[in-house]
Amino acid sequence: MTDFQPGLEGVVAVETEIAEPDREGGTLRYRGVDIEELVGHVPYENVWGLLVDDDIHSAMPAPEPYEPARLTGNAPADLQAETARLAGEWKLGKLNEISDEQARDDLGRLSSQMMGIVARSARLADGKHDVVPDDVVARGQTAAEKFLLRWRGEGDPRHVKAIDTYWICTAEHGLNASTFTARVAASTGADCGAALSSAVGALSGPLHGGAPAYVKPMLEEVAGMGDPEKWVRDTLDSGKRIMGFGHRVYRAEDPRSRILKRTARELGSPEIEIAEQLEEAALAELERRHPERPLKTNVEYYSAVVLDVAEIPPTLAPAMFACSRVAGWSAHILEQKRTGRLFRPSARYVGPAPRSLTTA
Repeated sequence: MTDFQPGLEGVVAVETEIAEPDREGGTLRYRGVDIEELVGHVPYENVWGLLVDDDIHSAMPAPEPYEPARLTGNAPADLQAETARLAGEWKLGKLNEISDEQARDDLGRLSSQMMGIVARSARLADGKHDVVPDDVVARGQTAAEKFLLRWRGEGDPRHVKAIDTYWICTAEHGLNASTFTARVAASTGADCGAALSSAVGALSGPLHGGAPAYVKPMLEEVAGMGDPEKWVRDTLDSGKRIMGFGHRVYRAEDPRSRILKRTARELGSPEIEIAEQLEEAALAELERRHPERPLKTNVEYYSAVVLDVAEIPPTLAPAMFACSRVAGWSAHILEQKRTGRLFRPSARYVGPAPRSLTTA
């Protein structure tokens, strides 16, 4: 038995061909392709094809007609419940009983439908109980535009670009908590709906993918104070974290943050000026206090700024992340299926020594 590592920190659990975060170089490659080459050149649905099929000319299919059972307006909860329900509604086969081709088709159907579920839930949260007709949604040229049409009935080009860029930047990032959860479920032979819904459940926790929801309120605090340096010092002195800084993978700059920052500028974000001021102040103070470890700006910081351009409410940020990650999850579920191995790690017992029931 190997040494115990809390949280499996540093333990290599899988070998993957899907994504390569460059720890020291500050780059991220999807199947060898730098994401800098993807953003602005191909839409998200083709990035889905690259990750799942290793083919940039392949694409996530368009969503098929579907009526959710009962939405609540809580997008993460709706997404998890409806994705699991689709497995029964569509009679999806178990991964260990179907072909790779059938699994890929199931994942494509689910991925596109998951985006529609989030859009419908967001529309309900806005107080709108009607449904945008499918023929209106079909006018969208990209998955991002279809998403906005399903949600709002219109697709502002700036909002489309913001969402498409965000989705591409966060489509995949190795063996994080939700991806590992998807692979564990897939390793049991569960159907694709079960594997994807389990990943959504793991993503619903605020420690994974939830930080963008906290960034905008933070920027508003800084803007109200008018003194980023003082805000940073006060926050750190009180023992609080500054959301959007530091990453377990990158020791250099997070490349996704760089792309999203550039996109926020290009789209004329009203938050970009205060975001850059806070970033400068935070990086300087974090470097002064922690010279031994790099705490650079991570993807979640400028994700919040870009999502704000598209008028995405902070509470919807985790569900937007789930929409982006359906590509990575799908690729990992297929890769896990092909290994044919069940995840079964060991546990080291550290409880009481043998004892009698009368002394327990």
